[in-house]
Amino acid sequence: MKNIDWKSLVFGYVKTDYNIRCYYKNGSWGQLEVSSSEMVSIHMAATGLHYGQEAFEGLKAYRGKDGKVRLFRWEENWKRMNRSADGILMQPVPKEIFEAACMKVIELNSEFIPPYGTGGSLYLRPLLFGSGPKVGVSPADEYLFMVFVSPVGPYFKEGFKPVKMQIVRDFDRAAPMGTGHIKVGGNYAASLKAGERAHKEGFSASIFADSKTKQYIDEAGPANFFGIKDGKYITPDSGSILPSITNMSLREIAEDLGLVVERRHVAIAEIPGFEEAGACGTAAIISPIGMIQDRESGEEFILSKNGEAGPWCTKLYNYLTGVQYGEVEDKFNWCTIVDNV
Repeated sequence: MKNIDWKSLVFGYVKTDYNIRCYYKNGSWGQLEVSSSEMVSIHMAATGLHYGQEAFEGLKAYRGKDGKVRLFRWEENWKRMNRSADGILMQPVPKEIFEAACMKVIELNSEFIPPYGTGGSLYLRPLLFGSGPKVGVSPADEYLFMVFVSPVGPYFKEGFKPVKMQIVRDFDRAAPMGTGHIKVGGNYAASLKAGERAHKEGFSASIFADSKTKQYIDEAGPANFFGIKDGKYITPDSGSILPSITNMSLREIAEDLGLVVERRHVAIAEIPGFEEAGACGTAAIISPIGMIQDRESGEEFILSKNGEAGPWCTKLYNYLTGVQYGEVEDKFNWCTIVDNV
């Protein structure tokens, strides 16, 4: 076990020992390669640099109560990566390559998996980009798929405590017929200015209104949005929202706990009626939202009066993390036990 202050981990990059790489060249994928370098050498005319042929994923491995290491829903990440690849005409990654790379990188960096009870996890970042040179606007002929890891703590510094978020209408994260539904870097670049402004104004993140009408909640910059009211788990449905695997899981858990699940357009005007709200994603799991400010009108909607997460956010969070850490029965078969660690 590495000499790391596990309980002080933030969601950031920590150098580990190895990463895994695989190249697509001459019409086929090669063999997995193990590298100890943090650097990637690519052609200066690579399409990933010029034309945005780049997609990534994020998933986590957890050291469980029983000492076993569980990788959460990796097949869904593989499917989503290939949807992203299809959306910007990249070569899809075969399932066996994606799985083998994830398992190998966990095995080789097992000493970086935070111990059970510290609240940490091993974050995996699969990355796919066009590495072949093109000067004209067209798909690359060569691609690099790689996976690196980092031990991480909570995404928001507050941890599982209510955060403040800000609705913005003067920036768009993605257009309705654009790339918002796939996990490509351009979506995140488009969210940076609004996100940084929100931080400077005292908020943890922006919540983007839909780019067409500005009347509905699209998603938070780094996460999906959900609200709780009248026994319902309500989350936006939009063609420009990234389908969150965490949100997908929470919807199943919500039904298991007796909530009615609704995926539909969620009007900003509905916010005052929510009993609880949260932002969810792989990085944050759930960040309860204590207050939402509508930046345009200046209105503030208080969703946590005591500074604590609400009962439903707490139940959902404890259930999902319980499955991930082996504390709760994995009745949905979401976790894969990683051998040799």
